[in-house]
Amino acid sequence: MTDNAQQQPSAPHTELPTQYAPADVEGPLYERWVERGYFEADAKSDKPAYTVVIPPPNVTGSLHLGHAFEHTLIDALTRRKRMQGFETLWQPGMDHAGIATQNVVERELGKEGKSRHDLGREAFVERVWQWKGESGGQISGQMRRLGDGVAWSRERFTMDEGLSQAVQTIFKRLYDDELIYRAERIINWCPRCLTAISDIEVEYQDDDGELVSMTYGEGDDTIVVATTRAETMLGDTAVAVHPDDERYKHLVGKEIRLPLTDRSIPVVADTHVDPEFGTGAVKVTPAHDPNDFEIGQRHDLPSLTVMDEHAVITAHGPFQGLDRLEARSAIVAALRAEGRIVAEKRPYVHSVGHCSRCKTTIEPRLSMQWWVKVGPLAKAAGDAVRDGRVKIHPQEMEKRYFDWVDNLHDWCISRQLWWGHRIPVWYGPNGEVVCVGPDDEVPTGEGWHQDTDVLDTWFSSGLWPFSTLGWPEQTESLAKFYPNSVLVTGYDILFFWVARMMMFGLYAMDGTPPFHTIALHGMVRDQFGKKMSKSFGNAVNPLDWMDKYGSDALRFTLARGANPGVDVPIGEDWVQGSRNFANKIWNATRFALMNGATVDGPLPEPSAMSATDRWILSRLNSVVAEVDALYEDFQFAKLSDALFHFAWDEVFDWYVELSKTTFQAGGPAAEVSKRVLGEVLDVTLKLLHPVVPFVTETLWTTLTGGESIVVADWPSDSGFRDTAAEREIESLQAVVTEVRRFRADQGLQPGQRVPARLELDGTPFAAHEAAIRQLLRLQPEGEAFSATATLPVAGATVALDLSGTIDVAAERKRLAKDLAAAEKEKAQATAKLGNEAFLAKAPDNVVDKIRGRLTKADEDITRIQAQLGRLPEA
Repeated sequence: MTDNAQQQPSAPHTELPTQYAPADVEGPLYERWVERGYFEADAKSDKPAYTVVIPPPNVTGSLHLGHAFEHTLIDALTRRKRMQGFETLWQPGMDHAGIATQNVVERELGKEGKSRHDLGREAFVERVWQWKGESGGQISGQMRRLGDGVAWSRERFTMDEGLSQAVQTIFKRLYDDELIYRAERIINWCPRCLTAISDIEVEYQDDDGELVSMTYGEGDDTIVVATTRAETMLGDTAVAVHPDDERYKHLVGKEIRLPLTDRSIPVVADTHVDPEFGTGAVKVTPAHDPNDFEIGQRHDLPSLTVMDEHAVITAHGPFQGLDRLEARSAIVAALRAEGRIVAEKRPYVHSVGHCSRCKTTIEPRLSMQWWVKVGPLAKAAGDAVRDGRVKIHPQEMEKRYFDWVDNLHDWCISRQLWWGHRIPVWYGPNGEVVCVGPDDEVPTGEGWHQDTDVLDTWFSSGLWPFSTLGWPEQTESLAKFYPNSVLVTGYDILFFWVARMMMFGLYAMDGTPPFHTIALHGMVRDQFGKKMSKSFGNAVNPLDWMDKYGSDALRFTLARGANPGVDVPIGEDWVQGSRNFANKIWNATRFALMNGATVDGPLPEPSAMSATDRWILSRLNSVVAEVDALYEDFQFAKLSDALFHFAWDEVFDWYVELSKTTFQAGGPAAEVSKRVLGEVLDVTLKLLHPVVPFVTETLWTTLTGGESIVVADWPSDSGFRDTAAEREIESLQAVVTEVRRFRADQGLQPGQRVPARLELDGTPFAAHEAAIRQLLRLQPEGEAFSATATLPVAGATVALDLSGTIDVAAERKRLAKDLAAAEKEKAQATAKLGNEAFLAKAPDNVVDKIRGRLTKADEDITRIQAQLGRLPEA
């Protein structure tokens, strides 16, 4: 709990408005936090460092629910650490997003009737920078709306001067260490964006295609192959079969005729071929399929490129100049005319890769590109997790990580774009190749030119944990804040961004990994668990919910669903419920202030406190310890749920209500409870602050008069526990809960007063009669009191006189009717479940439903019989 010796004296309480209006509070509060520098980080500080980098959003992006979710978790972690006394850096910045940004600016040019080629490279890049300055980065303003506590003065951009120097430096080092090379390989090619793209930029979906089976060769040398891409047959350079497949042993080593061409191709034996799949023979097109390329390498096959960068056929013959889809139909028709089509299956649903930016179908293509030799880098990335230097949370995600880094292929890092970090390699007139570092002189003279490609965006974002701190310069920030304490990111980019940061961090920082812990979270989905998408009509703009319910409500809803590594469903009604929680905190604090709750001075000694006071302080310390443990385990959902139930159920619904009688009575006991209530609210607001920062700041500063909850001390568990007081109040709660349930069963209105006799002697809560009567609306028994219902609970007896409040005869008649209906339902369900013929035919879900009806009927019968037993005879 709070160290009372350091507790700031409270200023005179300012009266809170009757209602909390987030729109009036959030914007001004956030600007005040920024102006006061609360989120900045001092590299010269003696405090221990706590560092988290923001997964850099694209400069083209805007805040979506995934961002809001991830940022809420990071903000909660960093706000808590800041309160705990750490020099806390949440590093902000944006990614230049090569393809996405170039596409945006090209679309803008298209509206003017121009293309980037009309401007030329230099002018186009200037135009992109202009767009970035005017329209890019709107997400920064939206992050402020959410309450992100980032160090804005340190904001970085992957194309700024410092990060560009870092990119050039590491490229040069990797090149000199022979870990970067140039080679012709198969890549993912987008015929619309006209560039190679990374695996993460390929989206796979099931498309309706066609599977065509056709014959190659003649006579006894005929062999059947099948393909979904008939147009690529023009580039076939072999047919492959499994070496143990007896059907084709006579053909291995022979040459057979490739239809529609004047070429013959060999039949090769390769273990990659599955003899059980299809005909057991596959066409091999090394220039247009990654698996075929590997077969081609093993058998020294030529690679024939038969499509250009626009996916137009270049092979000589009648199909030259056709688009790939046009050529597909034309080639199938030509093969059919020759009698070579054995089978055609349409539609044939299969998984097809599409460009994530423009949705064009990807074309595997042989291309000269730059590559990173990932073998030694990936091994280091795997070792860092295996030897415990880096922890992956939840631990079960480690297997997925190892499956990836242990089987990495070399990484294609070149992109045929104009926007991005241009590859720092120059070519000379006589075949010279020179890689230039940031301190090297660029080759000049006739015939020298720089490589036209730029680097994959993931190359620069892979340097993010250290390039943002000034690397390659040995800055104070780098010494203070590297390695990062934790990386919070989605499991969906574990393989792409996370693995690249691990490889580059270990390589550039002498074996020091970029972070101690990788905390993986799931994806945000709609309330039915379905992926959110504009095409599905279920996408949500988080700004709309923040406008409607407040940022705290959205944040709390997201945090409450955040179980490690698990997807998060969210619906608007849940955000509305969180708004109600914020209002509950507001109203309870307002009540406390109106009744003199205070944080002045030390807490009274336990001997001066009531059992109610000792109970809530004991529970408070337990919650502090629980929340701390859950934070360390990244259990955001559990800690949010624990805080919700403690604040709403125990503090607001029980302690505040129990304290009302004390406050009304006045005297020393009331003064003690005012101080206890102030302490409980002080600590509870601090515990809630990292997740719901705005409402807690407003309430805490009003309650305590402190400067800001952002820089207040995080609560600590004082160790105070009072199990006797906890048992006493639990027994009291049992009495109140049972009587409330009985009142509801009898149809009594919540505010309706009922005469009652309380027999509390010998119970641990005998001193709480006044509170029990107030909570249950029980008035003292009069001379005409007649106990018409008696409830024994928790060692006490509560006798109620319902003669003036309900018609006992009518109530008995109503309950008897309900009992008969429940018994009929039970009989029907029992009969069905006892019918063997029915059980043998009925689906499992139908049987389960009937079992559920039986269980509910039993529960209803028990409940109704108990209600009847409590009623007097009519």
